[in-house]
Amino acid sequence: MRTLGALSERAVQPQIVRKGSRTAVAFRATAAAEASTYANGLSPELVEKFREDGFLALPGFASKQQVAAMMQRANELVEQWDPDIEARRFSVFTTKEEQSHAKDAYFLDSASEINFFFEEKAFNQQGQLQTPKALAVNKIGHAMHDMDPVFSAFTRSQPVSAVLRSLGFQRPLPVQSMYIFKQPSIGGEVSPHQDSSFLYTDPMSCVGLWLALEDANRSNGCLWGLKGIHKQGLSRRFKRLPQGGVGFDGPAPDWSSLMPDFEPIECNAGTLVLLHGENVHYSAENTSPVSRHSWALHVVESAAPCVWAEDNWAHRRPEMPWTPIYDAASSSSSSSSAASR
Repeated sequence: MRTLGALSERAVQPQIVRKGSRTAVAFRATAAAEASTYANGLSPELVEKFREDGFLALPGFASKQQVAAMMQRANELVEQWDPDIEARRFSVFTTKEEQSHAKDAYFLDSASEINFFFEEKAFNQQGQLQTPKALAVNKIGHAMHDMDPVFSAFTRSQPVSAVLRSLGFQRPLPVQSMYIFKQPSIGGEVSPHQDSSFLYTDPMSCVGLWLALEDANRSNGCLWGLKGIHKQGLSRRFKRLPQGGVGFDGPAPDWSSLMPDFEPIECNAGTLVLLHGENVHYSAENTSPVSRHSWALHVVESAAPCVWAEDNWAHRRPEMPWTPIYDAASSSSSSSSAASR
């Protein structure tokens, strides 16, 4: 989630899927997820483990075909993208505190678009791109779950819905998604953070769904999580500022004394990691020669009493509002209303 750099208005528009196209083939492969082991949700024991630890790995959540479809689609999007390097019309992903992206329209617009963010180390000291485009992109975000058919199919698949129902969601709203490349040798560090800092509701409800598309281990920058820390609440928020732009409302917490307690979440491709919104997690820089592709989706509760904070960084354009994955709240309300007649 942490972000960026310069200004731009360029975005990739999703293309119509036609029968026989590479994306159509990928789309059909996505349907294989319906047969997932998790199509009926999580056991009470797994739900309790998630509530207790603040994160939970679900091996084999996505099939090999589905993983391949998502990776292929991401490659297609990068191929279609023209970063317009000379005009500096792009954004750079960074987790540093200086907030150089405070007025980055490209970042803010990404809530409604499919935008691209470079690795910090993709450029030399002269500001020139020093690696091929496909190996320089840090991530794609943040509306893939609505604007691209392959990622939308995963978002709204039966296994995802079933897992969210197990966690008690009544009207889960997918508000952010990103494809993370974690490029070999230059894949940037993501410092310790809490997802609810960026996607805040009152009361808090954010859950991250992080899907490993390649094997993730310590050498190529796997996730690290801190068990039980979510019970201590939220340290700070990242939000729109009164003077314009976005930024944190407090200093960075000092997690240094707790670093020995973080656990590596090493996992195989196809594993889905659930992350409680107040869990503290990070990933180290990838200095290995092997990439670590992943896809992350973040959902919040949109049924009462949860309320989306107006000063959150992410806002959709009026013509493309967020839509829930399912709406059990309305169904329950309708059933109750009919029963009372």
